[in-house]
Amino acid sequence: MMPFSDEDLQEPVSSIIKNKIAPMLARDGGAIELLDIKNAKVFIQLKGACVGCSASGSTLKYIVEKELKAAIHPELQIVNVPQGMENKLEEF
Repeated sequence: MMPFSDEDLQEPVSSIIKNKIAPMLARDGGAIELLDIKNAKVFIQLKGACVGCSASGSTLKYIVEKELKAAIHPELQIVNVPQGMENKLEEF
């Protein structure tokens, strides 16, 4: 059970993505955008060089997911939303 509301998660998730994860991805030409948080699911979208990169799955698991779960809560779910699906988050 997640002890935080989606509103409680917004600031720490946003801060970690902006200050820690985004700079790591930018070094390789990638980017990340926080789309929304619903029911403790963090909807992000990998952008830039991350789109179509064979290592994007590892980036998601070993950088994004690891950082957010370690810093906030281990039950947090991270969902990478494919390009063009930004308005269909309920499908994930």
